[in-house]
Amino acid sequence: MSLLLQINMSADSLSDTTAAIASTLTPAGQTQEPLSFLTLIMKGGWIMIPIGILSVLALYFSIERFLTIRKASRVDSNFMNIIKDFLISGKMEAAIAHCKNTNTPIARLLLKGIKRVGKPIKEIESAVENEGKLEIYRLEKNMNWLGIIAGIAPMMGFVGTIMGVITIFYDISISKNISIDVIASGLYVKMITSAAGLIVGIFAHIMFHLLNSMIDRVSYQIESNAVDFIDLIQEPTA
Repeated sequence: MSLLLQINMSADSLSDTTAAIASTLTPAGQTQEPLSFLTLIMKGGWIMIPIGILSVLALYFSIERFLTIRKASRVDSNFMNIIKDFLISGKMEAAIAHCKNTNTPIARLLLKGIKRVGKPIKEIESAVENEGKLEIYRLEKNMNWLGIIAGIAPMMGFVGTIMGVITIFYDISISKNISIDVIASGLYVKMITSAAGLIVGIFAHIMFHLLNSMIDRVSYQIESNAVDFIDLIQEPTA
């Protein structure tokens, strides 16, 4: 019976010690606030507003360019063969109508060349080349914004962190309190802006290079079909 009493007293003593340690780690009247995504964003301060705007712009331009480039890369494998059959059989109007009904960069490029069939080959080549450059320019539209966001977002995050650190040390100089709790609690909040800026910048950087690689593939398709078209219209005079 005395053994059980001693065990109970030891357990009570252990629980009291644990409670005492917890009370020293957590100030009286305060409860530990769970960290959530929304809480972190709110603690980031006003600098999170422009970073949030940049994130929305990066997402918009990424989706808009992806859908545009993907649509431009979809080319019917039989399209060039159909145009070739029309040109060989002399059906110029049918070739022009088929290009107009096909809303792709390659179709617009061939349309520009077909309308100049019968003129000097140099003039046709120049027209096709200029149309190809115009189509590539249309695909690259708004791509520069992704590059700008990729560079600006991390810097804005660092600016927010630096401003926060300056504020922390200013408060320390006023209050004369240099405890690690004061520094750590303020510093982790200010680091949120750096993390947010880096996340937005990394996303914009990845999408910028991914979309550029897609544009390169479409550019290759345009150049390949342009060469095939020039060779095709030169065949009768060969």
